[in-house]
Amino acid sequence: MLSHESPERSAETQLSARRITKYFGEHKVLDDVSLNVMKGEVVSIIGPSGAGKSTFLRCINLLETPSEGSISLDTLTVSVEKSKLQNSARELAALRRKVGMVFQSFNLFPHLTALRNITLPQERVLGRSREESRERALELLRQVGLEEKADSYPSQCSGGQQQRVAIARALALDPLVMLFDEPTSALDPEVGTEVLAVMRQLAEDGMTMLVVTHEMRFAQNVSDRVLVMVDGRIIEEGKPDAVLMAPRNARTQQFLKAVLRQ
Repeated sequence: MLSHESPERSAETQLSARRITKYFGEHKVLDDVSLNVMKGEVVSIIGPSGAGKSTFLRCINLLETPSEGSISLDTLTVSVEKSKLQNSARELAALRRKVGMVFQSFNLFPHLTALRNITLPQERVLGRSREESRERALELLRQVGLEEKADSYPSQCSGGQQQRVAIARALALDPLVMLFDEPTSALDPEVGTEVLAVMRQLAEDGMTMLVVTHEMRFAQNVSDRVLVMVDGRIIEEGKPDAVLMAPRNARTQQFLKAVLRQ
C-alpha cells in the first residue's frame, strides 16, 4: 500500500486533550489519555473492541463528561474535576459547535429530507436563515456527491448515502475538527468506499480529523499519524507505516495479526 503524502501542515495545535480519565461506575474506561492534534492533521485511532476509542471521542465533544482532564480547542479550554465541568454553559456550547461528529449509525431524522436534515441544525444552532441554510446544504450535498438526493428521505437512501448526508450535516456547522467514530462499520465494504472517498477528500482539503477506524488501508494511506489504544490507554503512536508495518509494542503486534487474518 502507498503511504499518504500529507500536504504541508501548520505547527498550530488545533485540539488538545489532557489527562482524560473516564469511569463508568468502578470501571476505568479511559486512563490518563493525552493527545495533541495539529491543524489540518488526520489522526486515526485503532485498537481492539472495548479499548475506549469511542468513549474518548465522545469525551472530546462532551457527549460524555470525562471524570477528570481538560480539552482545548482553538482558544477555548474546558476542564473537568471529579466528573464536574468547570465551565459555563455558553463555553460548553461553543466547544460543541466547533466539533463535528459522525457516528457508526447515521442518526438522521427519518421524517425529514436529506436537505432538511442539513438545514435544520444550521437554523437552530447558527441562526442562519432558511435560504442561507439551504444554499449551504446544497453546496455540501454536491460536495459529497448527493445533490440528486436533496428531497429524498433517509429510508430512500442507501446506508452509504445516509452516512454521506450525516457528514454533510456535520460540516454544515463549520466545525474546526471532525470526529469520525467507525463511520463505515455498519456498511458493506463496497458501500463503505464511498464514505471513505469523501473522508479522503476532506483530508486533502485540510480538515482536521480524528478517526476511530477498523479500516487499516484508510489509516495507512490517509492518516498523518496512527494511535493504538488498548485498555483505555494509548500504547503506541507514530507515522502510519511505522505503526502498521513495524509496530514496536507486543500488544500492537498481536492486534494487527488478528486484524490482518480477518
